[in-house]
Amino acid sequence: MTERIVYREATPRDAADQAEVFHHAVMQGAAGYYTLAQREAWTMALPRDAEAWAARQVLYPTLVAVCDGRCVGFCELDPGEGRIETLYVWPSLAGRGMGGRLLEHAEEEMRQRGVACMRIEASLVLADALVRRDWRHEGEDWVERAGERMPRVRLSKAL
Repeated sequence: MTERIVYREATPRDAADQAEVFHHAVMQGAAGYYTLAQREAWTMALPRDAEAWAARQVLYPTLVAVCDGRCVGFCELDPGEGRIETLYVWPSLAGRGMGGRLLEHAEEEMRQRGVACMRIEASLVLADALVRRDWRHEGEDWVERAGERMPRVRLSKAL
């Protein structure tokens, strides 16, 4: 499967797929880490429509993983802050290295933009995998969405 994956910058035609990847990654992929109420609040934070995700592409340089013409994973960057804003992969494809490859491309993009240290507030789904990839644990954190408090982990990585 990985040989069919193409990594590139997002285009507006990827936006509808991004909305679906986000929704399913949270609702299915995070099921073992967050309650149903937490996941529902999380998905409500970002609309499930193409226009909203196309608008985000303008705010955040976005890298996508594409398989057979469809976006199946994406990573949004905030180079000004040296942050990974989001990283999501279609749940049935998680654990196959796609997220890692997106992060490798993100690191290269950040280096090219002069970022010396990347940061992320990672979900519990992602945090351990990032620590195994030499990200440094900076502490526990949480975010509140629709009255639901969700734990996450602050991490950083020197570039």
